[in-house]
Amino acid sequence: MKETNSEESRPVLQLIFRKKDPLYFSIEKVFQTLYPSLKKRFDLEEWLLPNFSSSLRNIWSNIRSAKKNAADLFHVTGDIHYMVLAYPRKRTILTVHDAVFLEKNKGLKKLILKWLYLKIPVARVKWVTTISQKSRDEIVRHTGCDPDKIVVIPDPTGDFIRFREKKFDDLSPVILFIGSTPNKNLERVIKALEGIPCVLEIVGTLSSIHQGLLEKSQINFRIFENLTENELADRYVNCDMVLFPSLYEGFGLPITEGQKAGRPVITSNIAPMNEVAGEAACLVNPYNVDEIRAGVRKVIEDKGYRDLLVRKGFENFLRFTPEKIAGQYIELYEKVIHSLDSASHQEFSRRPA
Repeated sequence: MKETNSEESRPVLQLIFRKKDPLYFSIEKVFQTLYPSLKKRFDLEEWLLPNFSSSLRNIWSNIRSAKKNAADLFHVTGDIHYMVLAYPRKRTILTVHDAVFLEKNKGLKKLILKWLYLKIPVARVKWVTTISQKSRDEIVRHTGCDPDKIVVIPDPTGDFIRFREKKFDDLSPVILFIGSTPNKNLERVIKALEGIPCVLEIVGTLSSIHQGLLEKSQINFRIFENLTENELADRYVNCDMVLFPSLYEGFGLPITEGQKAGRPVITSNIAPMNEVAGEAACLVNPYNVDEIRAGVRKVIEDKGYRDLLVRKGFENFLRFTPEKIAGQYIELYEKVIHSLDSASHQEFSRRPA
């Protein structure tokens, strides 16, 4: 390990990311948001996998390629959990964002994924981070690991999200809906909005089923695909409310993004969404169409309630600023460094004179 006491030398922290894919980049964005704070304490390095994790051959090639890497600390940032096998246990931290990949699979494939992407990686490292208490509980349930080795560090709210004042349109509000995968619950949202004058803005790619439901419901809607961060920020400041009654999330960034943008948020009264939202969102049962509809109507019709959600939202998102989240990672990194220094000192003190 490098000497960390001198002013000239700082610990080298290497963040390990999956091979770059234009369709999947949320993990990368989360950690890049933290870079300004992390760089004040560490010499920061990125290492991207040379291959996609699409076969056992590629997985083995990725592990072999990483063996030559040198750093004081290694952090496998998510999705590619098996990569901890390439690094020394005491110097490696693993982030598991959620266990949704197990929910999506069955049979032998699920069993292989459970061992290769969860049980073995979690057992291999001393410290695991995850983004919510719900995800922590899932990891413990699937692996049987000691809960004390898992540290909950939430996702940060991106600096690209901005606030701009907007008069609420209570005649035909713009309702922002983020995502279109099955867990996002779009079909129930469409049913809930039938008969409510509004414009539904959907960020995602619609299936033919969704398209048909929207046309049948006669809801005014707009679709936005492959948005840049600035384009997504525009959607937040141009909407009147954020509707996010998801059925499953590891965290739920649209909640804190909507709050930072100064918009009332409606989300699910289940973990981790209610944990993330605190008392600063309208919480509804995501499986109940009538309850989603009632939540939307309450936000539209009750100005005092809207203003309360916006005010509390401003207070709530401050829990998730990049500086605060980076500080939690830095605290864990320094704990690991301290344990390595202590172990080295003990080993030295045991040597014969």
